[in-house]
Amino acid sequence: MHRLDAISWTTVILVCATLGMAPFVPEPHVWEKLKMLVTGTLVKPIDIFDLLFHGLPWLLAALKGVRELSRKG
Repeated sequence: MHRLDAISWTTVILVCATLGMAPFVPEPHVWEKLKMLVTGTLVKPIDIFDLLFHGLPWLLAALKGVRELSRKG
């Protein structure tokens, strides 16, 4: 968890805004993959990899947020 604390919020937000959302057109890639997951069409290995790759920054942000809240509470 020490490594998670060492990452600044600025870095996390920047990574979420770039890697987590790219490509932006026609819609954010991670959003497209999440919709595919919900509808059951996320079956190709490249799509699963894309979801993990573009979802990782959001997972990092969630873990860092939970860590921050648990340290304050």
